[in-house]
Amino acid sequence: MGEVEGLQVSLAGAEEQIAQLDAEQIRQRQVIDLGMPSFSQLATRTSTATGPSS
Repeated sequence: MGEVEGLQVSLAGAEEQIAQLDAEQIRQRQVIDLGMPSFSQLATRTSTATGPSS
C-alpha cells in the first residue's frame, strides 16, 4: 500500500510540473505588440517625394 501511495504522489507532482511547463510555453508564445513597424515593413517602403522645386 505504501508503494502505491508513493507512486500516486510522484504522479501528481509530475502532472503539476507538466502543467507549469505548458503554461510557461503559452506565455512565451504570446506576442506583445509594441506598435513599431518591422524591418520588412520599413524596407519595402518607397519614397514618394519629388525632386527639389524650382
